[in-house]
Amino acid sequence: MKHKKKWLFIGILLVFVILIKAYAADELRVEDGYSTGIYPGLVTLLRLVFGWIPFSIGDLLYGLFGIWMLWKLIKGIKMLYKKQATWKGLASRCFKILILFLLIYIVFNSFWGINYNRKGIAYQLELKMDKYTPEELKNINAVLIEKVNSTKQYLVNNKTAPLSTKELFIKVQQSYAAVNSSYPFLNYQHQSLKPSLWGWLGNYVGFLGYYNPFTGEGQVNTTVPKFSQPFTACHEVAHQLGYAKEMEANFVGYLAASASPDKQFQYSVYLDLFLYSNRNLFNSDSVSARSYANQLIPGVKADLKEWREFNRRHKNPVEPVIRWMYGKYLERNQQPQGVLSYDEVTSFLIAYYKKFGKI
Repeated sequence: MKHKKKWLFIGILLVFVILIKAYAADELRVEDGYSTGIYPGLVTLLRLVFGWIPFSIGDLLYGLFGIWMLWKLIKGIKMLYKKQATWKGLASRCFKILILFLLIYIVFNSFWGINYNRKGIAYQLELKMDKYTPEELKNINAVLIEKVNSTKQYLVNNKTAPLSTKELFIKVQQSYAAVNSSYPFLNYQHQSLKPSLWGWLGNYVGFLGYYNPFTGEGQVNTTVPKFSQPFTACHEVAHQLGYAKEMEANFVGYLAASASPDKQFQYSVYLDLFLYSNRNLFNSDSVSARSYANQLIPGVKADLKEWREFNRRHKNPVEPVIRWMYGKYLERNQQPQGVLSYDEVTSFLIAYYKKFGKI
């Protein structure tokens, strides 16, 4: 009887999975019905519930889940070693694991994951996402070089002190308030942005921040070099606003950070975008890419050196494995380029520049 109930429950969960997949098959339906319909109210509720708490509930939940999984694994290995495992017990555990993963899939997609299937920011801004030419790629490199150098020179000339974490999060809110005047669909209220409890661990597995769809919190790794944090924070807020794909979150993060009156935000985003576009150029024209990189002023080169040394100190054999796994996750969620999806923000930037004549 118990098995019948379990199979019935699994059957019900599978129906929900099928319904989610069927709903997500239509990008326009997702855009109008979920991403700009149901989702904003749902995520606002999550931010109201968890946003006031000074530490990351999502980090805590993930940590506890990881410990629980490890405990279950060790317990299972011990039972196998002592030959205490039975086929009945194994079947029961398989049922529980299947139910757990189906529940996670349903909640993940219901709370946020369906956004991977929306039309997205290019649709909202009516951008023509044509394949860019080599000359357009060179041109965007040239424009970004000027932006990077000028903002860095301003910070050096004014001896600007790095932002504290509290200042960083306040200015993120201000950045989205600034861009909201041009693009009302980027309205961001009831902030829920937290320093990650696992930032020290993130340095070894390569994450600068992440969005937790179960709590609606954006986590920022505040242990990395300060100049990278403003763009990361704006990127995570973009995920909170329903832009699930990494290149779209990068582009929305750019819209916010570049609209900020704070030069540290502008420098952070222009530097990151230059690195993306320069890497894309390097793949087709390494001579031109190096030529543009050599035009960076000493202050920018010093920041890049700091970033390289930071990564070198945290280099380890686990990071490539985590990166590969994350790439596979992205591929399964409408981003066939895997971790290289982040670089595709260059296409959005060029399309935006062609339409509006500025970045």
